[in-house]
Amino acid sequence: MNISVLGCGRWGSCIAWYLDKTGHNVYSWGLETEPVYQQLKKERKNEYLSFSDKITITSDLEAAIKHAEVIIISISSQALDSFMNSITKYSLDGKIFVLCMKGIEEKTGRRLSQIVSAHVDTDKTPVAVWVGPGHPQDYVRGIPNCMVIDSDNLAVKEKLVNSFNSELIRFYFGQDLIGTEVGAAAKNVVGIAAGMLDGMGYTSLKGALMARGTREISRLIRAMGGNEMSAFGLCHLGDYEATLFSPFSHNRRYGEMLINGEHFGKLAEGVSTTKALVKLSQDYHVDLPIVNAVNDVLFNSKDPKETLSNLFIRTVKKEF
Repeated sequence: MNISVLGCGRWGSCIAWYLDKTGHNVYSWGLETEPVYQQLKKERKNEYLSFSDKITITSDLEAAIKHAEVIIISISSQALDSFMNSITKYSLDGKIFVLCMKGIEEKTGRRLSQIVSAHVDTDKTPVAVWVGPGHPQDYVRGIPNCMVIDSDNLAVKEKLVNSFNSELIRFYFGQDLIGTEVGAAAKNVVGIAAGMLDGMGYTSLKGALMARGTREISRLIRAMGGNEMSAFGLCHLGDYEATLFSPFSHNRRYGEMLINGEHFGKLAEGVSTTKALVKLSQDYHVDLPIVNAVNDVLFNSKDPKETLSNLFIRTVKKEF
């Protein structure tokens, strides 16, 4: 299958590496001005992995789109809407979009598939999402994991799962696009909270954070019209190890460094997603105490220790 991966950062380069490894004809696209692209173009490697000679590295967006039967996007979720304006200049009929980011648009609360669907006719150009646990640092060492692909288009979902499945990544069919996207985005916010707990020396509270975080997000998914059980699947709870505990997790590290008064210089999608979830909680009248606590620390200058501690001394209530 001819595939173009748009975005060559940590995850985008890993996807290109993986799909080449599984026998696809891959283009890896990036902006010529980006250091990550320049390194790949010059050295065919980055700090995580090396590209085989079969992968075409290009900054020509038109060439990448023309090449592809499947267009995979892996960029900052907050840049997706403006990026789609660049993509829709070209013919997209018969192509499939696959979104490999985890986020919700900060200002509008739109899911990423909704953003793309506002730019294309999904009957002619269907949209899918690819989410779940795993880090490039593990995949390149041959450590397997499970992920999920979801779409409102059943035929597209089956095509992608059957084409991408391997011994390294076992794919599952998602059954709830709303829940899959919201769960995948929200786990990054819980990851920031987990990093804050690590920074305060409260790591033992992460078990409670996992249990209550999953329950909290399940309520939001249900209110939005999704299946609340999606929060307990690979998109959310199944991704907690990689996000709440792994040293490779950008969001966990962001929270930990924030507590320690340090600056985290890489992308932590959970920061923008926190604002988006606060908006959704208001729109759908769902109480999200963990999200609100993270929001208070990040944007309202609240004391982290006091704010997070208060989460666990709230009014006594039934667990479910």
